[in-house]
Amino acid sequence: MGLFDRFKKKQPEIKAKAEPKPKKAEKTEKELATEKGEPYVTVLSMEIDPENMQSGAFELDWNDKFVSNLIRAGYQMNSKDTDADIVDRWFTTVCRNVVLETYEQYEAMNPERDRVVKSRNIGDGRSEVS
Repeated sequence: MGLFDRFKKKQPEIKAKAEPKPKKAEKTEKELATEKGEPYVTVLSMEIDPENMQSGAFELDWNDKFVSNLIRAGYQMNSKDTDADIVDRWFTTVCRNVVLETYEQYEAMNPERDRVVKSRNIGDGRSEVS
């Protein structure tokens, strides 16, 4: 044994670790809603064209119960409509309603909306404006 051999670190013992128990995958909101028989729809992503900020797209996810509710509400126009057609028709309606509501709020708050300009000829090429 050399002079420095007694100062060497002991190597730790390597013990076999027990294999971790596989965790059950937690159910998604969609799976939970489907199991409960509830409609489910969500926005998965939204993309905007950086060259044209007015152009974009939404990616939606839904379950069968949501589509069946839309069919009962009249969003299926013909028997060949796919689920995507039906959901797209609904989403277009939602977007249209948002735009209309925003416009109505703008009009309601527009002070110029109720302003009526009246002009009355008072003769000699002059008018009274109120």
